[in-house]
Amino acid sequence: MRIINLSSGSDGNITYIESEEVKLLLDDGLSCQETVKRLEVIGVKPNELNAILVTHEHSDHIKGIDIFSSKYNIPVYAHEDVWAGLDDKLKKVSALNRKMFDDNFALRDILVSPVEVPHDVKCYGYSFSKGRQKISVVTDLGHITDKIVNSISGSQIVYLEANYDRVMLYNGTKYPLALKRRIDGPNGHLSNNVSAETIERLAGNGSRQIILSHLSKENNSPELAYNFVKDKLMQDGIKEGEDLKVDVATTQIGAFFRLKQ
Repeated sequence: MRIINLSSGSDGNITYIESEEVKLLLDDGLSCQETVKRLEVIGVKPNELNAILVTHEHSDHIKGIDIFSSKYNIPVYAHEDVWAGLDDKLKKVSALNRKMFDDNFALRDILVSPVEVPHDVKCYGYSFSKGRQKISVVTDLGHITDKIVNSISGSQIVYLEANYDRVMLYNGTKYPLALKRRIDGPNGHLSNNVSAETIERLAGNGSRQIILSHLSKENNSPELAYNFVKDKLMQDGIKEGEDLKVDVATTQIGAFFRLKQ
């Protein structure tokens, strides 16, 4: 399997994943035109895709799905609880292409394992497994639970939210206090600190590549998130670059990460 982030953050989220038999998108928060353009950059044609998976209903994750799915006849998969918030937003997706699930399911040679995460709407993270290979993507969650950690443990590659720096959130923006508390609350987003603490747990369970994701452009920066996490890991005896690698996803096309058989 291999995976690449095509955009990450409040301006739009889209991730491409493929195996020998499957090509899929996780979310599509860009316009249809921009989605096609970014797929072309990585050598993928839209009509080659087998599925679009959805984490939740917020526009930065579904903006392009309606037109993209209808234009290229691509099935859209979401948890049955998430579909309750998608029906009115994805009206162009045909009935035949509306796929619901409530547990693990197979997409050809990939096992897809959803895990519910705490957000202000129904939201799910995903693990993608093929034999011993496992990749997980978990963003848009206000706090970490043992269930979430257990679900993604053993993933060699993890895309994990590091949305904001708490000092920057409370002191550096003009957000209303209520919004700051929502972001920092149990159903908001993960801070750099909580992300680092979670990475420490994942490192003990085999994760070797972490990509910090869904960074806020107002309350974080790639450099700040990377250095905060690196320093926090070092304090606990985990050396970035040796014990594991940390990268940062941005609104630009990232790098391919590949798992070998």
